[in-house]
Amino acid sequence: MIEGIHFLHYSENPAADLAFFRDVVGLPGVPTHEDRLIFALPPAELGVHQMETDWPHSLFLMCQDLDATSAELETKGARFTDPRWEDPNVGRFATLQLPGGATLGIYQPAHPTPLPGWPTSRPPETTNG
Repeated sequence: MIEGIHFLHYSENPAADLAFFRDVVGLPGVPTHEDRLIFALPPAELGVHQMETDWPHSLFLMCQDLDATSAELETKGARFTDPRWEDPNVGRFATLQLPGGATLGIYQPAHPTPLPGWPTSRPPETTNG
């Protein structure tokens, strides 16, 4: 049984991005080798979509109030690169500029989610497996 997900983020400036996730996003972590941290992530969900880009994977931070979360992150030094946009069936989106040069999506979902405690929560369906 799968009991977790390990996500790897590759960066041209790992120290800056590590500090961003620790100090700006506020993720707790444990130290490992080479002054790295392994961060605990909040509950996650996985969506599978038709491939429309050269990127086989995407990571989005999720929040329940995009405006409030964006404002809080900006007070901690976060920068957003693009105007916010909305897909009524999916949610409201913004793009964070990471210190190491990459970007990271953040969104407020409008779609049903299996995560408990969200405004759009739905009980997950049972699978055979």
